[in-house]
Amino acid sequence: MKNILVPWGLSENSITISRIQYAIDLAKELGGAVYVTKVFKELSRSGSLPTVNKTLKEITASSIEEKLSKLDKKGVKVVALPLEGELLEAIPKFNLENAINLIVLGPESNNIKDPYFLGETSGSLVKKTEIPVLIVPENYKFAPIKKVLMAIKSGSIKKKNALVPIKEILSTFDAEMKLLQVKTADFLPEDAEIQEDFEEIISSHKSSENATLFQGVLEHLNENHPDLLCVFRRKRGFFAKLWEENTVLKKDFESRIPLLVLRGSD
Repeated sequence: MKNILVPWGLSENSITISRIQYAIDLAKELGGAVYVTKVFKELSRSGSLPTVNKTLKEITASSIEEKLSKLDKKGVKVVALPLEGELLEAIPKFNLENAINLIVLGPESNNIKDPYFLGETSGSLVKKTEIPVLIVPENYKFAPIKKVLMAIKSGSIKKKNALVPIKEILSTFDAEMKLLQVKTADFLPEDAEIQEDFEEIISSHKSSENATLFQGVLEHLNENHPDLLCVFRRKRGFFAKLWEENTVLKKDFESRIPLLVLRGSD
């Protein structure tokens, strides 16, 4: 994961500084770079407007640089990245040319009055992007990742290289990973088979029967105390029902530790 992208200010409640610092600390361990992006809206190109748009881009870059000056970069390459247009369109375009390996987002808010774990924009990014996403809680301080809990429903992976990001994390931190297979009412016999790709990287495997996936994860989070929770986003998997809408409610799912969402299959 050489290139990590952090979108700036997806919501009014977004506390981005601590999240960028987490991305920098992670990039230092992985040997990567961090791109901090904020979008700006270009005006129609006519007359002197190209000059105005250049100024808008420069202003956006300066606003990012001002925030970055408050952070400890620890020798990591940190780039202020103003992008034109809508975030959901701008990131894929940038990714095509620069190979972003990870997007770091935050939850909507820790405020108990806020019902959302992920808002419209962040939820849409997780739902639609091909890039792995790491969701870091507000003000969460980086620490070496030693224990990972991977929660799955099906033991089958159809997307090539889907496990590469978690393999790199496990290798970098010499971490161990436990696999939790949550069996709900719609669990199928073929889901029970655990692919060899999983077997190669897990230290233990446990199954759990629960009414919902969230209940199974909560139960084992308290039992295992992992540093990172890892799940797949796919149509028949951990977030299947959650992604019917772009937003995710806290009552349906919430994580107080970093959550790595991998792309499993379409």
